[in-house]
Amino acid sequence: MDSPVKDVIPAAPVTTPGAASPPAAPDPAPAGRRLGPVALVVAGGLSVQFGSAVAVLLMPRAGALGVVTLRLVLAAAVLLVVCRPKVRGYGRADWGTIVAFGTAMAGMNILFYQSVDRIPLGAAVTLEVLGPLALSVIASRRLLNLVWAGLALAGVVLLSGGGFDRLDPAGAGFALAAGAMWATYIVFSARTGRRFPQADGLALAMAFGAVLTVPFGIAEAGDKLLVPSTIGLGLAVALMSSVLPYTLEMLALRKLPAPTFAILMSLEPAIAATAGFLVLSQALAVTDALAIALVITASMGAVRTQVGPARRKAAGGAGAAPLP
Repeated sequence: MDSPVKDVIPAAPVTTPGAASPPAAPDPAPAGRRLGPVALVVAGGLSVQFGSAVAVLLMPRAGALGVVTLRLVLAAAVLLVVCRPKVRGYGRADWGTIVAFGTAMAGMNILFYQSVDRIPLGAAVTLEVLGPLALSVIASRRLLNLVWAGLALAGVVLLSGGGFDRLDPAGAGFALAAGAMWATYIVFSARTGRRFPQADGLALAMAFGAVLTVPFGIAEAGDKLLVPSTIGLGLAVALMSSVLPYTLEMLALRKLPAPTFAILMSLEPAIAATAGFLVLSQALAVTDALAIALVITASMGAVRTQVGPARRKAAGGAGAAPLP
């Protein structure tokens, strides 16, 4: 998952019932109302991973670092034009959050694209998703989540075939490092959302992250970044992997419960494997498909383990507990 919004497990709203008001009855949303937001999230996931597949096709022209630069610079340009974020009225802590968020975003993308330059897309996303999964397990502090962590570890061992040399050790290492940056991104994305209105913080952080990647892209690709056809493909990657999924997910999250969103994010490795097969002809072995299924199951289980206590607490009138 290399999308920034798609990498966040959003916090469920905290509610405080009034002293004289009875608890609100649950709102059983019709299937049609839930299907729409789910379709938006799935469409966002498809857009992200097929955008990553296009990025792999672009790498022979601009290199992995050049592709990262094109994606972040062009995505930042689009978001700045659309959001027109304000830059006044913020304190040092606010800007510190933007710097940390943008740095995590740049690092996550650099490491991820270094990974997919060396190993199949589905394997890279499977290893990367371990970062958010580890954050979820650590934050929940529940014994059952150790089971899910063990299941995910079994999937990783199966994916590596007993040794990461089958995948390319550097590519696997870059994917795991990208997962660590993804977990960092989740933390600072939540902080940015609390400090900045709408998508202003995202646009500013994207711009800062883009500035960080420019020297790396120029060093690797030079004037190749200015070739019109390369810019066109870079814009496609920026729109598919950043702008479009962010928009779809923001629309979906207005009606979709946070736990459902988090579970849908767990499907990213399967979507990535499909994109790798259809666009890049990266076929999966049976063991690879089983490994991805184990990681997806572990991710879903970890989310559901956290959701249970939150729902019970909400039913008791204490309000829904936020997810990390």
